[in-house]
Amino acid sequence: MTTKKTTKLAAAAIAIAGLLFTSNVTKAQGHDSQAWRFGIGVEPGLPTGNMRDYSHFGLGGTVRLQKDLNGSVSVMLTSGYTNFFARNYDTPVGKTDFKDYGLVPVKAGVKAFFAPHAYISGEVGAGFETNDNAFNGYDKSTKLILSPGIGYSMSGSGIDVGLRYDNYSGGNSPNYGQVALRVAYGFKL
Repeated sequence: MTTKKTTKLAAAAIAIAGLLFTSNVTKAQGHDSQAWRFGIGVEPGLPTGNMRDYSHFGLGGTVRLQKDLNGSVSVMLTSGYTNFFARNYDTPVGKTDFKDYGLVPVKAGVKAFFAPHAYISGEVGAGFETNDNAFNGYDKSTKLILSPGIGYSMSGSGIDVGLRYDNYSGGNSPNYGQVALRVAYGFKL
């Protein structure tokens, strides 16, 4: 089985297990039923896969709209911008001259609480590459994004901290990923 298929299956399994596991979690755990929320987040990340040769650090900003469905499950729509900062280094044939690489993610997902304030999440969506000079000249393309994660939501303060893996696959350029931390402030609408 290819790495791409394995990653997709793992993300789907995590999301399904989370939904089944959290069916008994109630709103007494600090999660308000039926609320709409809006959050703004900062997301530092460490590139993985092919992106690791190109960049050692990514930084993003996101906005998220979240609808609480019941005491334990929420649906999310997330978008923003991620910049992978190019690394330049000397090689035997000369100095590399990469440019920063950008991506606009648009993802939908589920957040399932399994303990007071603690959750697992799964998102799927598209990543729109903003430039075509990354990875030595590949044209920009649209990537499939799969993002399993885990986090902690401090409902009283509006702070939400999550850790996830983003897998970017498909399109014209090589597949890659990142491990990202999301620190966000959210409020009820």
